[in-house]
Amino acid sequence: MTEPNGQNVQKLADYRPYPFVLTATRLHFALNPAATEVRAALSFSPRDADMPQDLVLDGGRGVELLSLTLDGEVPDPAHVIRRNETLTLSAAALPPHPFLLETTVRIDPSANTACEGLYISNGMFCTQCEAEGFRHITFYPDRPDVMATFHVTIDSDLPVLLSNGNPVGQSQGRAEWHDPWPKPSYLFALVAGELAAVSDSFTTRSGRRVALNVWVRPRDQDRAGFAMESLIKSMKWDEDVYGREYDLDVFNIVAVDDFNMGAMENKGLNIFNSKLVLASPDTATDGDYERIEAVIAHEYFHNWTGNRITCRDWFQLCLKEGLTVFRDQQFTSDMRSAAVKRIEDVQALRSRQFREDQGPLAHPPRPDRYEEINNFYTATVYEKGAEVIGMLKRLVGDDGYRRALDLYFDRHDGDAATIEDWLKVFEDATGRDLTQFKRWYTDAGTPRLTMAEDWQPGVAGGRLSLTFKQETPPTPGQPEKLPRVIPIAVGLIGPNGDEVAPTQVLEMTEASQSFIVEGLGARPVVSALRGFSAPVVLTRPMDDQTRAFLLAHDTDPFSRWEAGRDLALSALTAAAQGLAPGGDHVAAIGRLIADDAADPAFRALCLTLPGEEEIATRLFSEGKVPDPEAIHAAREAMALRMAETHQDLLSRLYDGMAVSGPYRPDAADAARRSLRNAVLALLTRIDGGERAEILFGIAGNMTERMAALIALLRRGRGQAELAALHDLFDGNRLVMDKWFAVQPMAALPAQAAPIARTLSQRADFDWKNPNRFRALLGGLAANHAGFHAADGSGYDFTAEWLLRMDPFNPQIAARMSAVFETWTRYDAGRRAKALAALERIAAADGLSRNTREMVSRMIAAGA
Repeated sequence: MTEPNGQNVQKLADYRPYPFVLTATRLHFALNPAATEVRAALSFSPRDADMPQDLVLDGGRGVELLSLTLDGEVPDPAHVIRRNETLTLSAAALPPHPFLLETTVRIDPSANTACEGLYISNGMFCTQCEAEGFRHITFYPDRPDVMATFHVTIDSDLPVLLSNGNPVGQSQGRAEWHDPWPKPSYLFALVAGELAAVSDSFTTRSGRRVALNVWVRPRDQDRAGFAMESLIKSMKWDEDVYGREYDLDVFNIVAVDDFNMGAMENKGLNIFNSKLVLASPDTATDGDYERIEAVIAHEYFHNWTGNRITCRDWFQLCLKEGLTVFRDQQFTSDMRSAAVKRIEDVQALRSRQFREDQGPLAHPPRPDRYEEINNFYTATVYEKGAEVIGMLKRLVGDDGYRRALDLYFDRHDGDAATIEDWLKVFEDATGRDLTQFKRWYTDAGTPRLTMAEDWQPGVAGGRLSLTFKQETPPTPGQPEKLPRVIPIAVGLIGPNGDEVAPTQVLEMTEASQSFIVEGLGARPVVSALRGFSAPVVLTRPMDDQTRAFLLAHDTDPFSRWEAGRDLALSALTAAAQGLAPGGDHVAAIGRLIADDAADPAFRALCLTLPGEEEIATRLFSEGKVPDPEAIHAAREAMALRMAETHQDLLSRLYDGMAVSGPYRPDAADAARRSLRNAVLALLTRIDGGERAEILFGIAGNMTERMAALIALLRRGRGQAELAALHDLFDGNRLVMDKWFAVQPMAALPAQAAPIARTLSQRADFDWKNPNRFRALLGGLAANHAGFHAADGSGYDFTAEWLLRMDPFNPQIAARMSAVFETWTRYDAGRRAKALAALERIAAADGLSRNTREMVSRMIAAGA
């Protein structure tokens, strides 16, 4: 549908089933870098033979039609209509019974710079078809509710030829693959190139042996072992926890250097950005290892939550992604520290998704319209989608959740499902009415929750009333919001620090609701929203003394961390406004990090101050105009005070947390390194950088090397270390991505944009590679005061490169343009410069639909 402004807007309300059933797809690829021929044989049946309809196939402009036959005959050309992105056979040409449509097309993978469809990465053919990339390969009903079995033949002189499913034929220059499980076209995959495999096997619980391969370039085989270990752990975990068994004879993973996304769950052939496969102690950090483990699991888990059960249409994207993110979060919690994982997930949600909800790009987890689906691979769909699953699990309990998931797999195996299907299995399995809960899927915005306490010591042995009120601010297209179901996990702590009662989940359903607890004796301290039981912003009257009490005594790790975070934010927001802080966050944190019984990773999280973007968000939510320079100065001053106040304790921790022996990426060693590196970041402020320089020189792993480098760069030093890192790893693309990213990210704010500009002029700034482009522009955006420099240099540099990238790779340009989404929260001078940059992008001739949609929404926010 085209709206009055000419935009091609897709609407959920317009969904109609495809009028034909596609039962089988046979593809033949004759690979050639500049002229690949694709023959497709598609077996169709009319959905309703009594109501003849046109057959509309999707096909991009780069798809050249060479031939077309219908049941072996060439149809009348008058019945074949080719438009820019479709091929239509009129109903008059189609029989009322099953028929075979065969086409031959020619495409040019070497010219495919957008990395959608079939393209070439350093001599290797590879594909990316989600969301709508298959239409750039051949003419096809490229939508997720059209599912068929695939048989694929690949002709090429390249040694490794891979596709989905099981191998069914192999000869010189040819490979055949058959996938017996019906799938939509977005899950199709093909890889061909000079590759080497790290191989293993997994025996399923029913006794079937599955061959496992991680395919990499031959020089990278020594860095693929951890990915294989992670895959095997994922397969075992999914059997143990969800009862899901793998269903093919082989599972292949391929590492690709040029990739728009992190990874892709194609059935039986997962294609990964190489940064999420390759790891060795000297090139990957602890964070890289954990991310690899999680993403390998995520894509594997999609085999059931995404592949065997896919989404009916792209409006339902959060059905597969939110559920699978929740599953990979559970997996990481089991593999590592559940408490630390939960805190890290909340940090990511607040820094990315809450910001999204507050700005012009706000949308529900299930939007009701879009112009470009690639722009909806967002934190709202993924991270908030996972939070919604977590709330469901809290509301129905572990047993109810397991019954609902078992019913979901039984009922919808082989289906293209909807959010309504998902909620219905929970209703049927648990007897709950989830009509109101559905608003979490259909409404944008982050609910604001306020809490008030009323203590009556002489009533019923001590009565505490908790009154909650909820309100969700207006978002684009949704000015008014009805109340949602909000699970609020609450604990009560006595004056002596002991837990009064176990955690109870209060179920809020009204705009205002009170809950009463009696027989308490003495007034307790309320620990609210334990475990971050709902993705809301909670406001409650609380002084710094109470926050410090919770930091010292709360038994819920998240709430304990949150108390410390609130203490820090209270002090930092005051300082950023030129006010005196009300409490002593520095002393309270010192008492916590001195607790040797606490998990080192948890202590590291508590020791790390809120980021500048988080401080700006808090000020904005309080109706203040954030000043990036003042925020930076306030954070630096507090970090210096922490270092000076706790110098002796920090020094002991730095020495005591050193890890001996060979590097291991396990949770225990990583936790010790995380605390030691957090300590180093503080001590570097007062020791002249001596410890960081020594650590960089002796570090036997990238985790410590990068921590030392960042600590030095943030003090305006580290040039010798940068040069050494470059000399040591020049030619290693993943390490050099870190090298490009860390310089603007850790630079002094005034130097961030100039450094980024200088780096962009280097010969090794391969900007056409998505990872390298994201590294540099993302590094600048991560420097809050640097990107929002008052002179507009950060905005200008970013706009310049987005305009350069857009005609080459619209997906990357559009996604990176989101760094501007908070532009309206700042002062008039910054707003004017940011708006000028956005308008410069919007005025460009030939701007892609992807980037135009994003930029126009952000410009509209300032109207």
